[in-house]
Amino acid sequence: MLQTAFSTSPALFFSPRCSASNRLNPILFSKRRRCWHFCRTRPRTFSSVAASTENGVFTSPEIAKTFDFTSEERIYNWWESQGYFRPNFDRGSDPFVIPMPPPNVTGSLHMGHAMFVTLEDIMVRYHRMKGRPTLWVPGTDHAGIATQLVVERMLASEGIKRADLSRDEFTKHVWEWKEKYGGTITNQIRRLGASCDWTREHFTLDEQLSRAVIEAFVRLHEKGLIYQGSYMVNWSPSLQTAVSDLEVEYSEESGTLYYIKYRVAGGSRSDYLTIATTRPETLFGDVAIAVHPKDDRYAKYIGMMAIVPMTYGRHVPIISDRHVDKDFGTGVLKISPGHDHNDYLLARKLGLPILNIMNKDGTLNKVAGLFCGLDRFEARKKLWADLEETGLAVKKEAHTLRVPRSQRGGEIIEPLVSKQWFVSMEPLAEKALRVVEKRELTIIPERFEKIYNHWLSNIKDWCISRQLWWGHRIPVWYILGKDCEEEYIVARSADEALEKAREKYGKDVEIYQDPDVLDTWFSSALWPFSTLGWPDVSAEDFRRFYPTTMLETGHDILFFWVARMVMMGIEFTGTIPFTYVYLHGLIRDSQGRKMSKTLGNVIDPIDTIKEFGTDALRFTLALGTPGQDLNLSTERLTANKAFTNKLWNAGKFLLQNLPNQNDVSAWENILAYKFDKGECLSGLPLPERWVVSKLHLLIDTTTASYDKFFFGDVGRETYDFFWGDFADWYIEASKARLYNSGGHSVASVAQAVLLYVFENILKLLHPFMPFVTEELWQALPQRKEALMVSPWPQASLPRHANSIKKFENLQALTRAIRNARAEYSVEPGKRISVSIVASEEVIQYISEEKEVLALLSRLDMQNVHFTNSPPGDADQSVHLVAGEGLEAYLPLADMIDISAEVERLSKRLSKMQTEYDGLKARLSSPNFVEKAPEDVVRGVREKAAEAEEKIILTKNRLALLTSTVLVTE
Repeated sequence: MLQTAFSTSPALFFSPRCSASNRLNPILFSKRRRCWHFCRTRPRTFSSVAASTENGVFTSPEIAKTFDFTSEERIYNWWESQGYFRPNFDRGSDPFVIPMPPPNVTGSLHMGHAMFVTLEDIMVRYHRMKGRPTLWVPGTDHAGIATQLVVERMLASEGIKRADLSRDEFTKHVWEWKEKYGGTITNQIRRLGASCDWTREHFTLDEQLSRAVIEAFVRLHEKGLIYQGSYMVNWSPSLQTAVSDLEVEYSEESGTLYYIKYRVAGGSRSDYLTIATTRPETLFGDVAIAVHPKDDRYAKYIGMMAIVPMTYGRHVPIISDRHVDKDFGTGVLKISPGHDHNDYLLARKLGLPILNIMNKDGTLNKVAGLFCGLDRFEARKKLWADLEETGLAVKKEAHTLRVPRSQRGGEIIEPLVSKQWFVSMEPLAEKALRVVEKRELTIIPERFEKIYNHWLSNIKDWCISRQLWWGHRIPVWYILGKDCEEEYIVARSADEALEKAREKYGKDVEIYQDPDVLDTWFSSALWPFSTLGWPDVSAEDFRRFYPTTMLETGHDILFFWVARMVMMGIEFTGTIPFTYVYLHGLIRDSQGRKMSKTLGNVIDPIDTIKEFGTDALRFTLALGTPGQDLNLSTERLTANKAFTNKLWNAGKFLLQNLPNQNDVSAWENILAYKFDKGECLSGLPLPERWVVSKLHLLIDTTTASYDKFFFGDVGRETYDFFWGDFADWYIEASKARLYNSGGHSVASVAQAVLLYVFENILKLLHPFMPFVTEELWQALPQRKEALMVSPWPQASLPRHANSIKKFENLQALTRAIRNARAEYSVEPGKRISVSIVASEEVIQYISEEKEVLALLSRLDMQNVHFTNSPPGDADQSVHLVAGEGLEAYLPLADMIDISAEVERLSKRLSKMQTEYDGLKARLSSPNFVEKAPEDVVRGVREKAAEAEEKIILTKNRLALLTSTVLVTE
């Protein structure tokens, strides 16, 4: 930490003694501690408190010891009150638009939300500062299944069942719940600093979006892309609704494989087929038995009939099909097309009947005979017991199953044939494939293009109806007394439907609406354009902001949402809904495990913010790589909290070393520097030329990385420059000017550079760390606007590559001297002598910064000598090679008590020699080398080699010290 103290007595300043690589770096996650030594300096009396702190919103580092996380909400509210989140066309006309992935209205903030909010806010804040009108559209999803489940549970706790309520009564309860709890997630998103335009917030069930949903359904139906039919779907018995293929998760679970005898009709008692199945209860729905045509074991039975057990002699044909796996189980397949996806496809191909044995609640129906009314799992147990009793049970054995479970409720999904509404996807998918192929749509990272293409190339029709009460009611009306599948009306409203029905069936016709609702993902698929006013294409927002620029979301919903938005966008607007798709990975714990309540490793973002601050959390999340999972650990968060503190202390140092704002002359001197001009840069001293040149290079590289969405690179590069270059080196070097007896004229150049570099660092970091950077920005003098709307740093500014190289030589020399001091345990406060040997050119620019070198290396200013040849006492000095053509000699007698050091090293050498001899003895023992484990022997060899190297180094140092003692004597 940069710690500064100003008083009438000399102040103590801390400056790094060890190299920059020793700091706690969240990129490298080193646990080594920083080393500091004290440096006594002259006090200054500069003081500056920004006027913006007077409004009660901001706090200056001059007043507060550390950045107070509780001020984040205050800053956020100030931003919003100023209208900064709304698009501003004053500085540009090309908008940058992101539709926020709408979180479930039932949701509470988790790390996945924190990730998308962080990344999207980085993009929005960057482009806002670049001068583009930015629009980030927020909102929430009505989350049909999830919300209905939450409200049903709430009602159940009050002793109320959904079945006891009418549809209107139930949906009234849901709306009341939404009004009371639905704002939780949006308030938490605000806590993360999301600079979205809340005046344009939407809910997927609000009036505008509901109108868009109905319009989309009607248009797709008019084109023949929506149809109704009875097909195999994934059925959730407890929710009693169909669920999407994408909402079914498969898990490997321990189960049982049951072997059952199917007797051959007309055969002897020895004529039977043994079938292996994991779901014996589905045998009531068997319509055929299949074997492979080349399976000699069963060839003689092909064409005959088998008797289905426990069905009172129901016969099914024995057929052959090449898709039967001869090696699975017994090689005999029971075909139950009403309850298995593969069997369903096979039955349709072969023209077999489809038999449904199950009710909507997961109980068996009357087709199951005596088992009617039993739950599917109860029926399985009873059936097996009865099969054992009748001698038709062969055996059962443990088997690993791939079990389909509902993503929402977690229950086992039942494949079931049900009448549903579907969207024909193939015509829509063709266009969505084409836009990626033509590079009109860019997916980041690129490897997800293959997954996108594969899914769209093998797409199935989308079941869009759900048997729920909460959601968009399907805009279909049926004619009372007519066949529902043949006689129905699609309309935009009940009035329109009645009018159409009267035209066709007469004025006395009665109609009723389809009770189902649409899949939640149907409305979400329209999100990028429905939120901007579609289907009203003349709406101002639609004309100004569509198509949008970027869709950022997790890679796990590439199919659920992204591909469907692309298809619907092209279908309804004629263009892709966004130009870029940025996919982030999942957040895992420090061990790489998925976060779950079961493991107890869930990290709550709000708790994290309270402990580490929003900025530290955001910076940590943003350092990930697109599409790859990120392991989140307390160590990373702690390191980035330290980074926040480092920024704060740098701001404190700067403010304490700037002139008073009333000192007009001093500020005229500071503001006279124009660092964007080449001649100004050329006139600066070396440390200032170096740090400004490095800043200008950083602006170019980070801007390019921002434009390529390489946010991890931006974070790492800016972090390294701020901590490694600015804080560790330039701030320390600037003290040579700030505390110089030469007065304000000498200090002004350092003050100007400190202010210029620091304010640009704040700009570069603001998209990542908006709160602390805004707080620091407002504390700086001469601020005319908020940081979040200030212009982005200009690119291609002048820089001096040669000056960078020269200062790197000065750094190398400083490091070499510091390392030598550490190696010889020189007291931190002791100033030592040095002779620097180099060419005239190098000596010229190094000698000009003699005061800086002395300050950074703790040298005695009166005994810093420059020469082009080794000094006379070179034999009694530590020789340092800082770089090609740059060397230094440190007189040993000036650094340490040589006699005491010789004594210390002699004792150390004796101890090391004893340890080394012991290791060599073990290695010379055949018993050890031949019998000990290989890794143990290898470890001993490595220790011996390391010990030998240390002994050689210690002997060399002793030889040098001994010779120095002799010369002295």
